[in-house]
Amino acid sequence: MTARPSNVQLKPSDDGTSQLLQWGGSIVAAGLLATLLLETMLGGFSSTGASTNGGWFALIVALMCIPFGSLLLALGVAKWLRNRRLARQR
Repeated sequence: MTARPSNVQLKPSDDGTSQLLQWGGSIVAAGLLATLLLETMLGGFSSTGASTNGGWFALIVALMCIPFGSLLLALGVAKWLRNRRLARQR
Protein backbone atom coordinates (compact mmCIF):
# COMPACT_ATOMS: atom_id res chain seq x y z
CA MET A 1 0.00 0.00 0.00
CA THR A 2 1.19 3.48 -0.72
CA ALA A 3 0.91 6.18 1.89
CA ARG A 4 -1.22 9.17 1.06
CA PRO A 5 0.42 12.58 1.57
CA SER A 6 -0.97 14.36 4.62
CA ASN A 7 -1.99 17.45 2.65
CA VAL A 8 -4.36 15.53 0.33
CA GLN A 9 -8.02 15.87 1.33
CA LEU A 10 -10.35 12.94 0.72
CA LYS A 11 -13.61 13.58 -1.03
CA PRO A 12 -16.64 12.75 1.13
CA SER A 13 -17.47 9.89 -1.23
CA ASP A 14 -14.01 8.35 -0.69
CA ASP A 15 -14.21 7.91 3.08
CA GLY A 16 -15.63 4.38 3.02
CA THR A 17 -19.17 5.21 4.12
CA SER A 18 -20.85 3.60 1.13
CA GLN A 19 -18.73 0.46 1.50
CA LEU A 20 -19.65 0.17 5.19
CA LEU A 21 -23.34 0.55 4.38
CA GLN A 22 -23.19 -1.89 1.48
CA TRP A 23 -21.20 -4.61 3.24
CA GLY A 24 -23.00 -4.17 6.55
CA GLY A 25 -26.36 -4.55 4.86
CA SER A 26 -25.17 -7.54 2.85
CA ILE A 27 -23.79 -9.33 5.90
CA VAL A 28 -26.97 -8.70 7.92
CA ALA A 29 -29.03 -9.96 4.96
CA ALA A 30 -26.91 -13.14 4.81
CA GLY A 31 -27.50 -13.70 8.52
CA LEU A 32 -31.23 -13.18 8.17
CA LEU A 33 -31.32 -15.54 5.19
CA ALA A 34 -29.47 -18.19 7.22
CA THR A 35 -32.01 -17.73 10.02
CA LEU A 36 -34.91 -18.03 7.59
CA LEU A 37 -33.44 -21.19 6.06
CA LEU A 38 -32.81 -22.63 9.52
CA GLU A 39 -36.43 -22.13 10.50
CA THR A 40 -38.03 -23.26 7.24
CA MET A 41 -35.86 -25.88 5.54
CA LEU A 42 -33.19 -27.04 7.96
CA GLY A 43 -35.28 -28.40 10.81
CA GLY A 44 -35.49 -25.37 13.08
CA PHE A 45 -33.88 -25.15 16.49
CA SER A 46 -34.84 -25.71 20.11
CA SER A 47 -33.34 -24.86 23.46
CA THR A 48 -30.67 -27.52 22.85
CA GLY A 49 -29.67 -26.18 19.42
CA ALA A 50 -30.36 -27.07 15.82
CA SER A 51 -31.70 -30.47 14.87
CA THR A 52 -29.64 -31.14 11.71
CA ASN A 53 -26.04 -30.61 10.63
CA GLY A 54 -27.15 -28.02 8.07
CA GLY A 55 -29.15 -26.34 10.80
CA TRP A 56 -26.07 -26.05 12.97
CA PHE A 57 -24.15 -24.49 10.09
CA ALA A 58 -26.97 -22.00 9.44
CA LEU A 59 -27.14 -21.18 13.15
CA ILE A 60 -23.39 -20.49 13.29
CA VAL A 61 -23.58 -18.29 10.17
CA ALA A 62 -26.53 -16.36 11.59
CA LEU A 63 -24.85 -15.88 14.97
CA MET A 64 -21.73 -14.52 13.27
CA CYS A 65 -23.30 -12.42 10.52
CA ILE A 66 -26.08 -10.62 12.36
CA PRO A 67 -24.00 -8.99 15.14
CA PHE A 68 -20.98 -8.21 12.94
CA GLY A 69 -23.10 -6.89 10.08
CA SER A 70 -25.14 -4.79 12.51
CA LEU A 71 -21.99 -3.17 13.85
CA LEU A 72 -20.77 -2.40 10.32
CA LEU A 73 -24.18 -1.01 9.42
CA ALA A 74 -24.31 1.13 12.57
CA LEU A 75 -20.84 2.52 11.83
CA GLY A 76 -21.87 3.27 8.25
CA VAL A 77 -25.02 5.08 9.38
CA ALA A 78 -23.01 7.09 11.93
CA LYS A 79 -20.48 8.11 9.26
CA TRP A 80 -23.28 8.98 6.85
CA LEU A 81 -24.97 11.19 9.46
CA ARG A 82 -21.63 12.84 10.30
CA ASN A 83 -20.90 13.51 6.60
CA ARG A 84 -24.38 14.98 6.19
CA ARG A 85 -23.86 17.25 9.20
CA LEU A 86 -20.45 18.38 7.92
CA ALA A 87 -21.85 19.10 4.45
CA ARG A 88 -24.58 21.30 5.96
CA GLN A 89 -22.00 23.28 7.96
CA ARG A 90 -19.99 24.21 4.86
